[in-house]
Amino acid sequence: MRHRLPFAALLVSMFCAAPLAAGTSDQAGAELANGNRLAAVLRTGRNVLSSNQDLINDPALGDKGLTGSVFVAQVIAAYTAQNGEPPVTDDLSEVQRRLTEAQLSSMAEVIDESQTIFNAEGVGFKGFIPAIFARLVNERFAEKMQAQARVKVTAPGNLVRNRKARPDAWEDGVIEGRFRSAGWEKGAPFYEEVQLDGQSAFRMLIPEYYSTSCLSCHGTPAGEMDVTGFPKEGGAEGDLAGAISITFFR
Repeated sequence: MRHRLPFAALLVSMFCAAPLAAGTSDQAGAELANGNRLAAVLRTGRNVLSSNQDLINDPALGDKGLTGSVFVAQVIAAYTAQNGEPPVTDDLSEVQRRLTEAQLSSMAEVIDESQTIFNAEGVGFKGFIPAIFARLVNERFAEKMQAQARVKVTAPGNLVRNRKARPDAWEDGVIEGRFRSAGWEKGAPFYEEVQLDGQSAFRMLIPEYYSTSCLSCHGTPAGEMDVTGFPKEGGAEGDLAGAISITFFR
């Protein structure tokens, strides 16, 4: 069955592959809300990193002043402007607070550890793009959350540029069997309770699509090398570009 709520309500119920087991609806609803918050904060972080590309890639400027604390302050401001409240509020549950704070601190640590790259004088394009930022943040987040939660940005197999981002069997099945099907509602996520690594897990996949800003690297002409040294995929605005994969272990 299908259910819709705007993100402002944290999407407490969305399209599901099959009815959830009896007695788990409250837990599933909480996990959906937590997953959507993590995805929203991650997207905001990528957008803020994108907005700082000119600064990061300025070869004439040494210290950019873009420290972890400065960056996270920009993320909080951007998230607040978009959602009407900051990512961490007094009414969050203990789990929501722990997840969100782990994600924000992961961003701060990744930015602080990248200062040598940012501040290299005489170097233009640094190669520190949103996709790399997101991967590093997700890896740090996984270290902090251990066996509790994971976040990953993946994509259809033919679009993956980094082997670490390759979809696993479950992700690939959802992307190819759901997101790429003609009848799939654009933007609708998919969630399911599964067994993963011998544990019961709640898995959620949120599709992402190319925006205009993506096309300088992923657009046309297909095969032309982009600024990162990869061949462009020939994508168009609105095409399926990837997905945010979120897992909560139980």
